[in-house]
Amino acid sequence: MGAGRQALSAGALHHVEVWVPDLDAAKAGWGWLLGELGWTPYQDWPAGRSWRLGPTYLVLEESPALSGRAHDRLAPGLNHLAFHAGPPAAVDRLVAAAPAHGWTLLFPDRHPHAGGPNTYAAYLTDNHGYEVELVASTEPGNGAR
Repeated sequence: MGAGRQALSAGALHHVEVWVPDLDAAKAGWGWLLGELGWTPYQDWPAGRSWRLGPTYLVLEESPALSGRAHDRLAPGLNHLAFHAGPPAAVDRLVAAAPAHGWTLLFPDRHPHAGGPNTYAAYLTDNHGYEVELVASTEPGNGAR
């Protein structure tokens, strides 16, 4: 293995590819969120864009092979992606800024404990129905969990 490269465990997540109906809108909303979470642009081509965090990357692609133009998070398949978001104050900051970037808070009547009384998280959805969960670290000095 080359200098500076870490051995990756079998089974570690390599990448996630999400097909979107409007790449420009997805790049704006997801690009903002991923940037705020520390992801950096990785690849860019006419039908897609990816961001990387460590050895893992996330792809958004408006594939010409799309069979539909809508995502339904309540149908079989992907419901949401959950990201470590730092301390509760970081989650609160992201929730406050999210509407300006095309994200809407889900379950506002139960926020930030929609996942249960022992959780601190925000559930956001974009204008195409994709959901993300921003999970706060609730243990001092332990980063996001």
